[in-house]
Amino acid sequence: MGTVKRRKGATALTLLCALAILTAPGLTVGTAFAAPTPDPGAKSLEQVRKEIEDLFRQAGTATDAYNLAESETRTQSAKIVEIANQVVAGQERIAALKNRAGAAARAQYRSGGLPPGAKLALSNSPTQFLDGADRLRQGEKATSDLLSELNRTQSDLQQYAKDASAQWEALEANRIKQETSKREIEQKIKAAEELESKLEAEEKARLLQLEQEAQYRAQTAWLSTGVLKDVHGLATDAGKRAVQFASAQIGKPYIWGAEGPGAFDCSGLTSQAWLTAGRTIPRTSQEQLRLLPKVAIKDMRPGDLIIYFDDASHVGLYVGDGAIIHAPRPGRNVTLAGAGSMPIKAVVRPDA
Repeated sequence: MGTVKRRKGATALTLLCALAILTAPGLTVGTAFAAPTPDPGAKSLEQVRKEIEDLFRQAGTATDAYNLAESETRTQSAKIVEIANQVVAGQERIAALKNRAGAAARAQYRSGGLPPGAKLALSNSPTQFLDGADRLRQGEKATSDLLSELNRTQSDLQQYAKDASAQWEALEANRIKQETSKREIEQKIKAAEELESKLEAEEKARLLQLEQEAQYRAQTAWLSTGVLKDVHGLATDAGKRAVQFASAQIGKPYIWGAEGPGAFDCSGLTSQAWLTAGRTIPRTSQEQLRLLPKVAIKDMRPGDLIIYFDDASHVGLYVGDGAIIHAPRPGRNVTLAGAGSMPIKAVVRPDA
């Protein structure tokens, strides 16, 4: 009986989510569910919508490349600092070893450097000589160990130099990658915004409605497969914290490369949600797909991440009842959406 009630509740909430997605300011529920009114400009406006959507998707792919390069640049910069500290420590170690070697050489000079036979002949006591010989052997071993350590430290410094050179090369390559991705992002967003700017106010409103209707059709088709009938996973405590964080960001704008607190891109939102929940995950949707454990849709639970499109260029946080919270694209805000409103590539779990 409890299961039936839960399913009914889930269905009701899913429908409410769909209504929320479709009902925009200035639009009635009836308008949202109505089929597009045939008019001479409708088809061309739909083409504009698809073109804008495609441009923003390409910008999303470039954003992922930019974010990955930026993350790698931070890692490489930290590594270079670490290597520099190792070099300084190595140089100080060499200076200390050289001082010790100099002290040993001076001590040997003061002893006259006599051969063991002469020392025995001049010694008043064979026992005294043997004690001295033992100390000499210990001193020789210490000197040998010191020279070996000196050679190892110098070898380490040579390796540090090679490592630093490799990190600098990688840093420069990532800088170029960042600049290339940034230019591509700016070009795609500018092209999309120029297309949108040419529309009249009524056309922009209609464009938003077309966008919502396309999402609704995709979500309805997804739900009609019965995909949610076996989805009963419960959120972990960490998953609940991630969902709470994402929910609190609803209404904040999408800005590419942003990780909060005032704005987010799609993976900036999901990575920060899980950071707040106590888990550090990869920064980009593509890396989240590559490195986090995958789970079947039937096994997903609130807090899991849903990766979208073949190129894994978008990600949303699953919140239950067939819905996600995500940062859609430039010009849109963090919002609740249907989990099936875009083509799903995979589901991944940050707290597996």
